Amino acid sequence: MSKMLAEIRQQPAALAKTLRSGLRQAQVLRRRFASSPPRLVVLAARGTSDNAAQFGRYLIEITTGIPVSLAAPSVSTLYHAPLRLDGALLVGISQSGESTDTNMMLEEGRKHGAATLGITNVADSTLARLADFTLLVRAGEEKSVAATKTYTGQLLSFYLLAWALGASIDASDLERLPEAAAEALKLEREVARRAERYRFMDHAVVIGRGLNYANAFEWALKL
Repeated sequence: MSKMLAEIRQQPAALAKTLRSGLRQAQVLRRRFASSPPRLVVLAARGTSDNAAQFGRYLIEITTGIPVSLAAPSVSTLYHAPLRLDGALLVGISQSGESTDTNMMLEEGRKHGAATLGITNVADSTLARLADFTLLVRAGEEKSVAATKTYTGQLLSFYLLAWALGASIDASDLERLPEAAAEALKLEREVARRAERYRFMDHAVVIGRGLNYANAFEWALKL
């Protein structure tokens, strides 16, 4: 069995762990933002985490009405241009918590008035230390090069963040996600059978919109 397949199968347990700890962390954030919500949310990430950020952008704007922007880290890390981020929430997303650009963006953001939050899979990472607040993805070590369980953990973390920002999200719906993931994994053989015809394709176009716009990018990256 490949490392990637093994980690795909670990998703129900990873989601359950992320949810258990994340609900407590989100409650702290919800109290923090109840009296002083951010005027803007800025998301900084690279690679797969940037696709998760695209999902977070749609989700937060749809459920809270707070404008969300995807950061261009080079503005700070290459051009050293200060951004006026007073009253904003700057969120760094990184599986390892060691993405240089993302971490530098958080450092610059703090200097220019932003509250900062990290979404990461590593509790003692640089990102977790830099951020004012943290939502931990409890997926365990990811050995596969392709992110699977940490990507879905990041998507769940954005649901928790949206709830913390005032979204009307029912915790009981989130609590059903691990079971839903387990049910989806029961389709593994059927999916493998259907995928057989595409093994030798030279090109593929992946289409998505709305919340699945980000997942279309991630699917294309995996292919």
